[in-house]
Amino acid sequence: MNEYIAKWHKELAIFSRIKPLILIEGNVLDVYRYPEEGSISKGSILRLPEYLHYNFTDLGYHTIVFYDSMQGFYNSCEDGHIQSFAALTHSRIEGNCIRCDFKGKNSPAPALVRAAVSQNKEPVAIIMNLASRYIVSPDNIDQAEVDSFTNLLHASIEAKDVRCDAGTLKNIVILIVNKVNDIPAWFYLDNPNVKTITVGTPTKEERELLVKGENFESFFASDVYDEDIPYYEEHPEELEKVQDKFVGLTEGFSFTEINGLRRLCKNERTRIRNMSQIIDLYRYGIKENPWDNLDAKELRNAKEIFEKRVKGQNLAVSKTLDVIKRAVTGMSGLQGSSHAKPKGILFFAGPTGTGKTETAKTLAEMLFGDESLCIRFDMSEYSQGHSDQKLLGAPPGYVGYEAGGQLTNAVREHPFSILLFDEIEKAHPSIFDKFLQILEDGRMTDGQGKTVYFSECVIIFTSNLGIYTRDPYGVREPNVTPELEYPEVQEKVRSAIEDYFKLELGRPEILNRIGENIVVFDYIRPDVAAEILYAQIDKITKRLYAEKRITLEITDGVRKKLLEKALDNLDNGGRGIGNIVESLLINPLARSLFDEEIKENKRVILEDIDAENVPYALTCRFEDTL
Repeated sequence: MNEYIAKWHKELAIFSRIKPLILIEGNVLDVYRYPEEGSISKGSILRLPEYLHYNFTDLGYHTIVFYDSMQGFYNSCEDGHIQSFAALTHSRIEGNCIRCDFKGKNSPAPALVRAAVSQNKEPVAIIMNLASRYIVSPDNIDQAEVDSFTNLLHASIEAKDVRCDAGTLKNIVILIVNKVNDIPAWFYLDNPNVKTITVGTPTKEERELLVKGENFESFFASDVYDEDIPYYEEHPEELEKVQDKFVGLTEGFSFTEINGLRRLCKNERTRIRNMSQIIDLYRYGIKENPWDNLDAKELRNAKEIFEKRVKGQNLAVSKTLDVIKRAVTGMSGLQGSSHAKPKGILFFAGPTGTGKTETAKTLAEMLFGDESLCIRFDMSEYSQGHSDQKLLGAPPGYVGYEAGGQLTNAVREHPFSILLFDEIEKAHPSIFDKFLQILEDGRMTDGQGKTVYFSECVIIFTSNLGIYTRDPYGVREPNVTPELEYPEVQEKVRSAIEDYFKLELGRPEILNRIGENIVVFDYIRPDVAAEILYAQIDKITKRLYAEKRITLEITDGVRKKLLEKALDNLDNGGRGIGNIVESLLINPLARSLFDEEIKENKRVILEDIDAENVPYALTCRFEDTL
């Protein structure tokens, strides 16, 4: 495998020749693999300060020192140069350090930096570590802090070039910060002497070096590796699949975290074929992944399970199950490059009350054994400009920062779940930027800087888009009606959804992430309405008997009247049928049982119903049970 050199390392080599002050931000607390042979062995794993020490040594610098506000100036490595720095700046060494504060007009630290870089006797590199901690707040600094950074600003302007054996080198100051906005903006903005370099988490190529190279054996207990590797030596394509999956699932992980995975994998005596399962243990603290424990027989019979709860939506259920079966077989996103995407993405569209939410709940019950793991977010509650902070958490310093985000908290607590985003078209447009990252990368960093993973979730959006449109005058009018056949309903709704994302919202990339997973639910047709009605009546009858030993018998005449009313209220789908059952059956039945002081052990025969006059009334006959 060809050696890979990180982009930030290349940038450092380029800009250290021409810029006297470099800010390094990002993943600065990690460890790094040194990519070149030089003053230290190629492939050595180093913290950033040590990495920079050897990098500048290899570039030819004679004096390399470090500074932080706790120790002052010091050597980061055994072959450091604190003595030569002390000589250049006429400073006194106490122990192994030059102790001095950062803050103040005449404070030694910035003054010594300025003195060191403005001389031209020998090239100097000063690495100021943990620079985010030099001041309390960049937006509210006192005069002493202003003076300190002003001294550093002068240093960046006065820095000299020095001729030496390695050629001409520039005296340079490196500030290592978590984020550049941890220091005053006036210090670096519009300053032509400053360059900002961002250190990211390991790229795919860097992770491949760690996993596919000579380090691969170190992920496993020696006896486990010796048992497993002969098979993979004969089937190298299988080994590559295992390694590629692990590399894909560790996207966004730091080197330190990957090293933690390596040690965990060895400690747990993980087999080579199960290498990626250790990531679940690391992320969630579990060994058993619910996706791996799904009952295949139950999944094969899933359609029958769904049909008991979701009536008249055979095509929608079939398409939903196809997506889930892709996830279970590990074939989701095979055409893409990311292994960390959500397990499944679905977009449920169609008229209200047709079973969209019920389908999601049934899916949660089937996959995770609990329909409460269908976590619903009403997107009408996220219609304001700051709504993304409600979902993901407010940034530091803002109200609600400690509470975290509603979405990120939910996923952190229940990583294996259905995330149901209801009426997605009502969300503020800024929310869609977050959804793009979740759908593509399968992870999100919340306001507290913690990474949340969505790779074990199924994400479902629901929408009523396409049921109504607006005419040229802005008047709302039906786009589809129950009189249309399902194929025409499906075509019109899908077309309206595409127009919304492409033309009205201007975000076709959202549609691209959803792909062909738009599932259009049909209207509740009359024959289906009867099934729903009788299923609800049957549920009421069973619960009355189970809880109170009350036997409920409903005559055909009552059933007929209930069905007539249900068919007159199909605009609200199954929800409308439920409303009819509640108002015409449950409420008057409860009134009758209360008035007759019937609590248990009775047979109740419903002989007639007055469905025309409010309050609705039932004609009941009560008999004792044996």
